[in-house]
Amino acid sequence: MHVSPAARCSVLLLTGALLLTACGSSTSTSGKSDGSTSQGVTLDNRGQEVTVKGPPKRAMSLNQGTTEIMLSLGLADRMVGTATWTDPVTKHLEKANAKVPRIADNAPSFEKVLGTEPDFVASSFASTLSKGGVAPREKFEEVGVPTYLSPADCEGKDNSGSGDGSRTKPLTMDTVYREVRELARIFGVEKRGEKLVSQLRGRVTKAKAATDAEGATVLYWFANRDSPFMAGCCGAPGIITNTLGAKNVFDDDTQEWPQINWETVANRNPEVIVLGDLTRESQTAETAAQKIAFLESNRVTRHMEAVRKKRYVRLSGQAMNPTIRTVEGVEKVAAALRSYGFDG
Repeated sequence: MHVSPAARCSVLLLTGALLLTACGSSTSTSGKSDGSTSQGVTLDNRGQEVTVKGPPKRAMSLNQGTTEIMLSLGLADRMVGTATWTDPVTKHLEKANAKVPRIADNAPSFEKVLGTEPDFVASSFASTLSKGGVAPREKFEEVGVPTYLSPADCEGKDNSGSGDGSRTKPLTMDTVYREVRELARIFGVEKRGEKLVSQLRGRVTKAKAATDAEGATVLYWFANRDSPFMAGCCGAPGIITNTLGAKNVFDDDTQEWPQINWETVANRNPEVIVLGDLTRESQTAETAAQKIAFLESNRVTRHMEAVRKKRYVRLSGQAMNPTIRTVEGVEKVAAALRSYGFDG
């Protein structure tokens, strides 16, 4: 799904470069909030201390997840581009998003990214900043452009194998909240970050308090009709099911998105199916409508309880990924489970 990185022989070396590698805990050396971080920020990446010398002014976001965090923090005027979209931007961010150029719907070339002269590059996924993605992080560092990788895609996660990696421990929203705080600190808008985290926490608490779906069995289908990507135990769908007391029918699989045959899916016979409703076109059966048409016509799947009773939940791809939109996933799955009678 990625575009191979293109070589670029020369590039403007940017001043005030961040020497940054993410996935670790962080501390701030500045007491300021919502202003310039004049004394810098120190990030600890698994024991390696790196320093941010000033707030970025020409940021590039290579994935929708980091894009929506930046836009939520009011940083559109400091962004020179976005890329790799699975869904329309969340509605309340449409106006801000319209101000930022989209340089590619999917993964852009390394050369195209550098053409925007970024002083900071953020990504939600390790695969984006690796060989076969936009470019390895080292390539950006060589030309003086610092990179940031979401901690949700590396903390407690093994990305060394094929596919989307596997979880060594369950993801929680605290890791997503830490990403919000780290990006807010990098840009010198810490108060905005705390406000956003507080709002997200409140929404999760409200959805959890209104729903008790203990015992309800749920399947998460992200994409692909022939070799479907289903959610394993411990990524963003795990946050949703654990918050609501439900059970993922593939909670015995630690892979982020294992590809599972339909016979195995049918044998698990979920009571509710959560469907990725994507607008991209890189896999088969991207939209929820396409998925439902397949489920109801396929001889193996049409007899599953969820299909017979049409118990579907449509979610954006971002709500099924470890992003701030995972909160949207908690809310929508909670509402659907209540409507289907799975509430205590």
